[in-house]
Amino acid sequence: MRTVARKIADWINRLGSIWVEGQITQISLRPGAATAFLTLRDPSADVSLTLTCAASMLRRMDPPLTDGSRVVVHGKPTFFVGRGTLSLRIDEIRAVGIGELLARIERLRQLLKAEGLFDPARKRPLPFLPNRVGLITGRASAAEHDVLTNARLRWPAVQFEIRNVAVQGSTAVPQILAALQELDEMAEVDVIVLARGGGSVEDLLPFSDEALCRAVAACRTPVVSAIGHEPDSPLVDHVADVRCSTPTGAGKRVVPDVAEEAQRIRQLRDRARRALHGWVDRERRLLDALRSRPVLADPFGPLERRAEQVGQLRDRARRAMTTALNTERQALTATRSRLTTLGPAATLARGYAIVQRVEDGVDGVLRSVDDAPPGTHLRVRVVDGAVHAVVPDRAG
Repeated sequence: MRTVARKIADWINRLGSIWVEGQITQISLRPGAATAFLTLRDPSADVSLTLTCAASMLRRMDPPLTDGSRVVVHGKPTFFVGRGTLSLRIDEIRAVGIGELLARIERLRQLLKAEGLFDPARKRPLPFLPNRVGLITGRASAAEHDVLTNARLRWPAVQFEIRNVAVQGSTAVPQILAALQELDEMAEVDVIVLARGGGSVEDLLPFSDEALCRAVAACRTPVVSAIGHEPDSPLVDHVADVRCSTPTGAGKRVVPDVAEEAQRIRQLRDRARRALHGWVDRERRLLDALRSRPVLADPFGPLERRAEQVGQLRDRARRAMTTALNTERQALTATRSRLTTLGPAATLARGYAIVQRVEDGVDGVLRSVDDAPPGTHLRVRVVDGAVHAVVPDRAG
């Protein structure tokens, strides 16, 4: 163990001096002590490093160094074999000024914008009525009160999943990242609100941290940023899906107004009622128009009229047939009368007779006296019968 510790110490002691940036989280400066101890923390990760320096260097700093100050230190890494700890023996401390912080934030802004994290196309819409609202804010803060009060005034039944974290200082970013991951993994949380009141540029630095911005961009749940006041614009405002200028605005944005929605429902119900009544009236008028048509108003009338027409046509056909039969009967009677008149019976009735020769069983009509020599047997037909005669000798 001792050999390993010595080898590590030898390797570290061969390293040169380095510049390190971070945030001061703890200062131990006892009165009369020659050495001061500090803790330097990475603002974006749960990593810290012990610093040692001459106490006089801290006493000479103007303004004095305080917890939460962003600094750049120059020193040489040192490994203490007895305790097995690594520290940085520093010989210079430089406070990071506001101008430099703003310049770094601007460079990070350009980087994130170039990567598309500010693109409006990637921002997700908020749900109309979230099942549960995740809230990340300071404990018992005015921002928490504003979000809860305004959201419950608009929708009294809204439910919150609250995570109280540090919203400034060296522990803010790790706590916010942990709370953000926890709420993002909860299926019942439909929207997450990051809320903090106003403050100085240094106070709002955690919300321009690169790790936090990338975590917000990677969330599956829509995120609402409500940091500071209207003029404040940390980088997380540009990455979040919705930016609200104040926590009060966030409370009004995440839920609908129950009074407005009730009024909208009443208006829609009235519109639906009017539309339904209009449709019913239109259909009723259509039915009335259909019923007023002759075919529906008097359905048997057309049939009766058609029946009358059929009866009239049948009578006309009967009369026409009767007339035709009578005409033909009269024609037939006239023809028969003419035939009767022209026939031999009618002639016989007027006193005429038909003389026929009777010979060899053949009767022949006698048309000339030359055809009846003496002795010829004749049959004389009169109207009521026939008589037989013999032609006598002409000389006698």
